[in-house]
Amino acid sequence: MKSFTLFLLTFAASALSLDAAEKLRVSSFSTILTEIATEVGGDQVDVTAHVKPGIDPHEFQPTPADLKVVGNADVILLSAKHMESYVGKLKEATGTKGRVIEVGDGFASLKLKGGHDHDHDKPGKHDHDEEVEDPHWWHSVANMQRATKIVRDAFIKASAAGKDAFTANAAKYQARLDALQKWAKAKVAELPRDKRKLVTSHDAFQYFAKEYGFTVYAIEGVSSSDQPSSKKVAEMIATIKAQGVKAVFPESIENPKVLKEITRETGVRVGDELYADGLGDGALSTYEGMFKHNVTAIVEALK
Repeated sequence: MKSFTLFLLTFAASALSLDAAEKLRVSSFSTILTEIATEVGGDQVDVTAHVKPGIDPHEFQPTPADLKVVGNADVILLSAKHMESYVGKLKEATGTKGRVIEVGDGFASLKLKGGHDHDHDKPGKHDHDEEVEDPHWWHSVANMQRATKIVRDAFIKASAAGKDAFTANAAKYQARLDALQKWAKAKVAELPRDKRKLVTSHDAFQYFAKEYGFTVYAIEGVSSSDQPSSKKVAEMIATIKAQGVKAVFPESIENPKVLKEITRETGVRVGDELYADGLGDGALSTYEGMFKHNVTAIVEALK
């Protein structure tokens, strides 16, 4: 009897090891994509989140330990639109084993003037009047839905056996995004269109602005590392006064020095902290929580 029990335990352990080995190995370089991968993949995937909440994705660089994990991954997820400057390193690390999915390149970009391109592999600085891609696509729920389909299809291609699970999981997540979009439109409708003027630290909310009818006045450039000149700060102060802007918004990852100067000169209130570059902790650790926080903060401060 003991031998039979031992056999069953050994068999069960072997089965569990086999299941673990068969899971799709996913490396994610975005807190947003980590959520999508986890929701779509369910128990069919093992997701490694290389970029954690609170880490500035503009400044992040993979460590040798990250590259080692990437070398064993089946799918590598990137925000794209020049957010990551290290794509070449990841492709070299994975060789021909894993598929690098640059999710943001799967749908249209907004072009912005000012700031520097995120692709630091390119030599030299870029002119502040040059058009660059805005990489912050997740501030559009419609883009999140497009990204979910891209991740679903990438998982199916990498593991055809999981097709039914990936498809069902993606559909459930899409339904939650549909509900979030309805809520967001209803909340923004509380704010008259002539008050939809959004002053943010860096230029990260253009997709949000396009989807919900806002005009964005950004203090800094597209990257959180782009620091405004004294001339730009003076122009921003004049714009805030001329446009009758009621509030300015700090961000979760930033140097508040310039923002303090602007509020001192204009007398506008400081709204709640916005999450521009990804998810936070606690209630803000989910896309829904982060997005609802941002929308509520914006609408309530500008009413």
